[in-house]
Amino acid sequence: MSAPYPIDPSKGPAANAGWTMPNAPGSYPAQPGYGGQPGFTNPGYNPQGPYPVQPVSPGQPGAAFPVEPPPPYSAQQGFVGQPGPYAQPVYNASSGDFPIQDGNRGREEVPKDMVPNQFGASFSDKAVRHAFIRKVYLILMVQLLITFLIVSLFTFHTGTKMFVRRNAWVYYLSYVVFLVTYISMVCCSGVRRKWPGNFIMLGIFTLALSYVTGTIASFYETSIVIMTIGITCAICFLITLFATQTKYDFTGCGIYLFVAAMVMFIFGIIAIFTYSKILYTIYSAGIALLFSMYMVYDTQMIVGGKKHEMSPEEHIFGAIVLYLDIVNIFLALLSIFGGRD
Repeated sequence: MSAPYPIDPSKGPAANAGWTMPNAPGSYPAQPGYGGQPGFTNPGYNPQGPYPVQPVSPGQPGAAFPVEPPPPYSAQQGFVGQPGPYAQPVYNASSGDFPIQDGNRGREEVPKDMVPNQFGASFSDKAVRHAFIRKVYLILMVQLLITFLIVSLFTFHTGTKMFVRRNAWVYYLSYVVFLVTYISMVCCSGVRRKWPGNFIMLGIFTLALSYVTGTIASFYETSIVIMTIGITCAICFLITLFATQTKYDFTGCGIYLFVAAMVMFIFGIIAIFTYSKILYTIYSAGIALLFSMYMVYDTQMIVGGKKHEMSPEEHIFGAIVLYLDIVNIFLALLSIFGGRD
C-alpha cells in the first residue's frame, strides 16, 4: 500500500516544512511536494487560493458537499413506467354499500361485514315497518272475521238471537271481560308483548267484544245490520286510503282527539238521562265522526313516516286500536240507521 503523499528523501520526517497551524488566519498554503494522485481530480480545490464556499446541506451545520437533486424517475428494465390509475370501484346498487378497492380491481359484491352500511339502516327500517304493518293488518283481519261470524250468527240464527236477548247477564259478563283484558293490554306492555300470553289475551278480548257487538246487533233488523256492515267497510277503506295518501300529518292531533272524546263522553251521559231520540242520534253521529278521526290518527301511527309513529314491537296494540275504531264506527252507524225489533 503506497503512502497518500510523496515522500521527499532529502527532508527528515520530523521537519514538517511548509505546514501551518490549522486554525491560523488566512488561506492554507500549498503543501510542498504534493502533486495529487494520478487520475484523481478534486473540483473546487485551488492550491493557490482559499477553498470555495460549498453549499450548505439543509439540516447539517457547516459546509458540505453540494446536494444533488435525485435523478428523475425513469423506467427500469422490465418495468414499464409508473403504475397506471386504479380501476374505478364497482358500485353494487342492490346492497346499498360503499364500494371498496380490492387491489386494482373493485369488488362486484361488497360483503356487509367489511364496510359500514350507510344506506342499509334506512332500508332495514322500511323492511321492519312493512313487516309490522303486515302483522297488524293480518291480526286485524282475523279479529274482524271472528266478529263478523259472531254478529252473523246472532243476527241470522233465531235461537241464538233469542238466547242473547233473554240472558243479559252474559252480555254484562262479556263487557267486564272486555274491559279487564283491554286495560291489561293497554296499560301493561309486558302483557301485550310476551308470547304466547299476548295472543291468548288478544283472543279473549276479541271474543268478549265480539259477543257484546253481536248482542247489540241482535236487537236490530237483519237488513239494517247487513247495510251497516257494508257502509262500515266502505268508510274504513276510504279512511285508510286517505290516511296513507294524504300529506297532512294527523299524528300531532292526539291531544285534540282526547279533548273531543271527553266532550263526547259528557254529551253521552246527558243523552242517556234525557231520553231524546234526536239527541241520541246526534250523539251517535258524533261518535262515528270521532272514531273516524281516531282511525286516521291510528293508521298514520302504524304506517309511520310522520312526526310520531308506533313502535314496530307494538303489533298487538296497533291491531287493538284499529279494531276498536272499526267496531265503534259500526255500532254508531247501527244506532243511526237501525230500527230496533
